[in-house]
Amino acid sequence: MCRFVIYKGTAPVQLSHLLTRPCHSIINQAFDSRLRLDHRRPMNGDGFGVGWYDCQPDDELGYQPCIFTSITPAWNNVNLQRLAEKIKSPLVFGHVRATTAGSLSLDNCHPFKHGKLMWMHNGGIADFPRVKRRLQADLPDVAFNMVQGNTDSEWAFAVFLSKLPNPNAYTFKTQELRQAMTDTIAHINKLTEEAGSTEPSLMNFCVTDGQSVIATRYISSRTDEAASLWFSSGTTFSEYAEGGHYKMSKEDKRENIIMIASEPLTFERADWMEIRTNNMIVITPKMNVLQIPIMDKYYVHPSHPDAQLRTSNFAQEKGFLNPHQAVSPGAAAVAVH
Repeated sequence: MCRFVIYKGTAPVQLSHLLTRPCHSIINQAFDSRLRLDHRRPMNGDGFGVGWYDCQPDDELGYQPCIFTSITPAWNNVNLQRLAEKIKSPLVFGHVRATTAGSLSLDNCHPFKHGKLMWMHNGGIADFPRVKRRLQADLPDVAFNMVQGNTDSEWAFAVFLSKLPNPNAYTFKTQELRQAMTDTIAHINKLTEEAGSTEPSLMNFCVTDGQSVIATRYISSRTDEAASLWFSSGTTFSEYAEGGHYKMSKEDKRENIIMIASEPLTFERADWMEIRTNNMIVITPKMNVLQIPIMDKYYVHPSHPDAQLRTSNFAQEKGFLNPHQAVSPGAAAVAVH
């Protein structure tokens, strides 16, 4: 399955510090993922993508994301290596892909974009071929015509666009993006339930307009854990030892850097916190961070006895968790304030 990473900072980061230099960078995760085990697709080698926003947006070009994608394995693309050394950005999306739905093509590489918005997904919509026609029929033209590929991920993005008051807006309120994400998950759940699906959907979605970031760790089940998702924040993210060993430093209470990732980029135990299953993490333009429960019939409060009954069997079966190699950056999940 896929892996993704998100970076938002008060200052731009050189892309190589996320994508290529760390010993457990998103590129290395493409062939050495520690939190997934999928014998069907043992490597995330079916293309990659990186999206970023210009540090100083041009009035003529507008504040729209730049995106570079390729169907070659991320570790074998010299152009990615070159670009990563020369580009800086305060907001970056990175994604490596292992195909589950959709063919191997540039149109199917994440992140996807529409106007100011970028979107990524790790997971899968249950019985997607059975719900695809109904999903498409419910879309307005602006969302339907956006789709270029044939993945469930991009069609989920189209659903998200349909839930916004104006998907072509120049600015978005954080609350608008939050609500659209909640409505997207609810709509997809409704379609899969009507189709009689008997297995859960894994919906680790993330979206940004270049200012706010919304990400979810979600599964349509009360008894299963979702695919992995982690959070880190601090004042600096830098290499402290040769060989690409990075750490997140916290010199004071400021949040200069916020990162969200399917898998930690460092092996420093104190750097990362696990986001709870069926929660949404929100980063505001002012770098405030909120972890918000997605309150539907699949939500289980952490203090409820049923919360202890969630198992990782489904995620392991689908290749989203590897219990034998899991990095353990922290203990139990901790709320983000």
